[in-house]
Amino acid sequence: MSSKELIKVMVVDDHPVVRAGLRVALNDACDMEVVGEARDGVEAVGMAETVTADVIVMDVIMPNKDGVEACREIRDLMPDTRVLMLTASTEENAVIEAVAAGASGYLLKYSGEEELIAAVRDVAGGRLLLPADTVRRVFEDIRRDERRSAGDPNKLTEIERQVLRQFASGRTYAQIAEIRGNSSVTVRNTLYRIQDKLRLATKQEIVVWAVRNGLLDDDGHEPKDS
Repeated sequence: MSSKELIKVMVVDDHPVVRAGLRVALNDACDMEVVGEARDGVEAVGMAETVTADVIVMDVIMPNKDGVEACREIRDLMPDTRVLMLTASTEENAVIEAVAAGASGYLLKYSGEEELIAAVRDVAGGRLLLPADTVRRVFEDIRRDERRSAGDPNKLTEIERQVLRQFASGRTYAQIAEIRGNSSVTVRNTLYRIQDKLRLATKQEIVVWAVRNGLLDDDGHEPKDS
């Protein structure tokens, strides 16, 4: 296999031992090459702009910038790059956050080498490692919960509800901006405003809020801003 056919992988984890283990396992695969390593989400975003990677294998919990936020930013910058999230659990919020950030899949952090290699190949091949039945069950469980919220849904304008619905559905800032006919900065500022109105600490929390409050139940056409 020529170098052009190799799956180029970037590894992101704040633990040097974990990075070393991932590097060895991936480089040992006949069809893969590790082309970069980063210690946190900030480094990952910067490196992704200079290193051509087909797949980024990235830990969820890291200092400075977590994997979910880094994933979303990387997908904004390079929508063709696939991100495989490493997580210590499959609890509901982890799945929701991975979907909302545009990750192509998630893998338990302590999976075996064969599972890791297979997952990277699947993601590189365009397959989504978020089984439909798992995602459906997660969303159904959340909707069955009492629809409590940190803020009043009536505080949001119709435009804010539309932007939040698009964001919670997994679209990037750039994709939402294109749909709505404005800029990524406008979308980002709208989400900050929503976050402030609902008194929520992170973008992931507003995604969970959107699911719990039924914003994803309406799959209708979203109009552009006038």
